[in-house]
Amino acid sequence: MKFKLDENMPADLGALLRSRGHDAVDVAEEGLAGAEDSPVLSAATNESRILLTFDLDFADIRQYPPGTHAGIVVFRLRDQRWKTLEKPATQLLQGGGLQSLENGLGIVDETRVRWKRPKKKGTP
Repeated sequence: MKFKLDENMPADLGALLRSRGHDAVDVAEEGLAGAEDSPVLSAATNESRILLTFDLDFADIRQYPPGTHAGIVVFRLRDQRWKTLEKPATQLLQGGGLQSLENGLGIVDETRVRWKRPKKKGTP
């Protein structure tokens, strides 16, 4: 899978992803550090990358509706240090939900993942 790490994500997450065979880049590598949210998400979408972030603004489905991007995963953790992020990130990778993210939104906290996927055509 292909991922883009927002500037607030630790380098250890990128290392974890790459160690598991994923293609992971961070926004700083691409000169997007400090950029507004829209250009960051546009870059991820254009590259078919799932955006990983702590930025709660990306969880607003009115602003970033499922189906309009390659996928967003927002980590909502009380402690954003790597030692706290490592377990939920590993569980996310092992759980299989990312394979069916389908251009949707995942909200990850310490104990669970909630998914908001695009509506299928023909469903209300």
